[in-house]
Amino acid sequence: MDAGLAAVLGAAVGSPATLGAAIVNGRAQARTQHDQWRRGHRRDAYAGYLGALHDRDIAMDAILESLRADEPGLPDVDERTRRFVTPAREVHRAAEAVALEGPASLAEATDRIARASAELCEVMRRMAGDAHAGDTARKDDDSALAAAREQVL
Repeated sequence: MDAGLAAVLGAAVGSPATLGAAIVNGRAQARTQHDQWRRGHRRDAYAGYLGALHDRDIAMDAILESLRADEPGLPDVDERTRRFVTPAREVHRAAEAVALEGPASLAEATDRIARASAELCEVMRRMAGDAHAGDTARKDDDSALAAAREQVL
């Protein structure tokens, strides 16, 4: 066989094999990059949610601290309640991102947290209403209930 013909045949056989390997390698690299991009988005969503929960919990603790005082300062309670609204909204926004980016199990967990938070907020609203009305009849019971709901949360 002529050396030139052997080179042409070698190139004809080697080129498709090289091209096939490049395609497979390119697809694997694209998949790896996509997976890394996806993990980054999930990590950002989870970090945003946890940060929002932290800020909301601090605001919630401040309200409860005011409400548990022997004589709650109503302007203080009202101001802390106003400051609570923004972090509470941020938690809802961040939970939506977790629901979009994460698996269903995490969306279910954020729903459970939202329900537990709503139950605690219900008690806090009642405590604030009673404080404004000067009604202390349920204060001890509501304080205990708030503590129990905080534990669940």
